[in-house]
Amino acid sequence: MADALRLKKSNCKNCYKCIRHCPVKSIKFSGNQAHIVGNECILCGQCFVVCPQNAKEIAAETENVKVLIQSGAPVIASIAPSFVANYDGVGIEGMRKALKTLGFADAEETARGATLVKNEYDRMLKEDGRDVLISSCCHSVNLLIQKHFPAELDCLADILSPMQAHCADIKRRVPDAKTVFIGPCVAKKDEADHYAGLVDAVLTFEELTEWLNAEGVPLEKGLDETEHSKTRLFPTTGGILKTMLDDAPNYTYLAIDGVENCIAALKDIEKGELHHCFIEMSACQGSCIGGPVMEKYHRSPVRDFKAVSNYAGKKDFEIAPLDPVKMAKSLEFIPHKLTTPSDAEIAAVLKQMGKTKPEDELNCGSCGYDTCREKAIAIIQGKADVSMCLPFLKDKAENFSDNIINNTTNGILVLNEDLEVQQINRAALKIMNIPRASDVMGEPVIRILDPKMFMDVKKNGRSIHDRKVYLAEYDRYIEQSVVLDHEYHILICIMRDVTDAEQQRQRRESISNQTVEIADKVVDRQMRIVQEIASLLGETAAETKIALTKLKESIRDE
Repeated sequence: MADALRLKKSNCKNCYKCIRHCPVKSIKFSGNQAHIVGNECILCGQCFVVCPQNAKEIAAETENVKVLIQSGAPVIASIAPSFVANYDGVGIEGMRKALKTLGFADAEETARGATLVKNEYDRMLKEDGRDVLISSCCHSVNLLIQKHFPAELDCLADILSPMQAHCADIKRRVPDAKTVFIGPCVAKKDEADHYAGLVDAVLTFEELTEWLNAEGVPLEKGLDETEHSKTRLFPTTGGILKTMLDDAPNYTYLAIDGVENCIAALKDIEKGELHHCFIEMSACQGSCIGGPVMEKYHRSPVRDFKAVSNYAGKKDFEIAPLDPVKMAKSLEFIPHKLTTPSDAEIAAVLKQMGKTKPEDELNCGSCGYDTCREKAIAIIQGKADVSMCLPFLKDKAENFSDNIINNTTNGILVLNEDLEVQQINRAALKIMNIPRASDVMGEPVIRILDPKMFMDVKKNGRSIHDRKVYLAEYDRYIEQSVVLDHEYHILICIMRDVTDAEQQRQRRESISNQTVEIADKVVDRQMRIVQEIASLLGETAAETKIALTKLKESIRDE
């Protein structure tokens, strides 16, 4: 049970929701995964409750309990009094019957042990003379003080919790018994493990429900109310106070729930602002009926409070007191391994996050920490990373994209679905001879470009790539691409200015045409010369032929 709360690494999505809800920031992020810092965690279970990916899991002990049952020893369940809120309409007899079907020897209410605890609180207020006394029923509160407020350890009632007291009572009555606590709390697994010998295993209500469902064991409804059951009120805010005598002279009785409120009260005690009071502290809002393993799937504060209140009697359970020595327990300081960095170190990290002035520290909480300074401390302690800062990432991404967009030679134009200009870069301004981006931002694209191509892409949903267009009004030739981003509902236009290339092509074409024309003229002239020469040669040949013929005839006559 050393790791009562674990992380399923594959499911963590870096949403930082767990750190935002962790009251003591005992979660670190490394390798894009959340990790619980054991020596700081108070096992309140809030990370388990809020994780949207169910990446946090509670250590299961059902198999351990089955082994205890198979060992042959009598296994007796101690059921937290919040069960009546978790299992609607089911009383202790219904729970006992179901648990016996699973193999338990018996089942009793932890509220019996709560009677022993509240009697001890009354005695301590009257006999010990403490200035401030804090209840120690909630193990998460105990861990909060042990790890984060060690100066207030002397205020913490150093006696057993109801779970421990009840299991001690069971083992007093049944010496060879094995005890299993069943409740809505993650921290009880750690408490049972740390104080060995009293509680042999801890099941959450969720584990019990899964076990009952797997075995097909039903829970019979029916509330067996009894007058002697006043401490069934323990799992409600102020429930401990309602069971106490409330007669210690000059003491004020207070009930505080929720870790944040407990922390505020402990800080007041540190400052010396609280005196002569008994404080019932519960880490969960609404006390145990708001426990993490109820809240995950069964959260109705008013209805749950009513269920517990109606089930409680007016008198105490009849139970023999335990030896005061056996009721005592040690609550030692649990030191941190991490030290607080210097102001210079914090300033250096803030600078890495782009926060060089107080006004740069937005304290937006998106990283999970309340302030940028707390985040910087966590980075130095290895619990966080600079990249967890959303404004930093946003500025970095914007600067990166702005550098690319404003330094590319291609014109870039971004339109919304109404074909209005949302972004335009310097190259596009130059192509269209527009002095300033503000002149066209938010304006219809028809003011600067023919909208037909954009309308076609929007209508058909098909992008157009590298279409050559002549912008007559700007005397520019461009290769224009229009892409529809379906996710962000924007049109992105990329314009490559090919005016120089087009003009060079036209010049080459003109020269080529001129060359062809000249060549045609030369050929024509040459053909005429050839024809003239041929004509002359033809006349001369005819005359020669006639002369020779006459000469031949003359010679023959002779």
